[in-house]
Amino acid sequence: MICRTIDMNTYPRRTHFDYFRSLQNPMLGVTVDVDVTALRDFCKGEHCSFYLAFMRCAARAANGVSQLRQRIRDGGIVEYDACGTSHVELRADGTYGYCTLYHDQPFRAYIQYAEAERARCREAASIAEDDDVEGLFFVTSLPWLRYTQLVQPTAGGDESNPRISWGRYAADHRGRLMMPVTLLAHHALVDGLQLARFYRNLEEAIAALSSTQA
Repeated sequence: MICRTIDMNTYPRRTHFDYFRSLQNPMLGVTVDVDVTALRDFCKGEHCSFYLAFMRCAARAANGVSQLRQRIRDGGIVEYDACGTSHVELRADGTYGYCTLYHDQPFRAYIQYAEAERARCREAASIAEDDDVEGLFFVTSLPWLRYTQLVQPTAGGDESNPRISWGRYAADHRGRLMMPVTLLAHHALVDGLQLARFYRNLEEAIAALSSTQA
């Protein structure tokens, strides 16, 4: 992962950046129902993990928004060229560890690689991350619950990794499979416009993957 330092002298949101950094709770989040019908059908046809397919779509959607690739560092901002994900991997004893994935491979190669990484991380005994976490999106899911909002823990201060979460999907009155998807980001870097762009990108990523042969 390569990052560049943003010139704060020309950064257009400098006053916003300084203001939101001063707040005790500077995080901005929203939960949106996302139509995953086509993606579920695609995964069934390809006999692949819906979880990994959706994570790939979410990572690509987030990488398509430059502000979500930005991090606060030493009172300034760095911007990564691309970010991987760190997700929670549940172990057999009910505890969990973290698994880092990157999402730039062709789809079938990505699925094979990701399944191998998941298996490796489930066998690990440590909760330690296996990569530098600054350039990652933090991912988790609640597949047992269909929720309408989610409160997520953050370290506070300048810790600025976006969080992407989702719950259980269910059919709506039109038969569409709708899944709650939550995005949480540091308001010093991200506004509502960028949150909306993420969800637009997510819809496009789902449609693109679902309409192709993996």
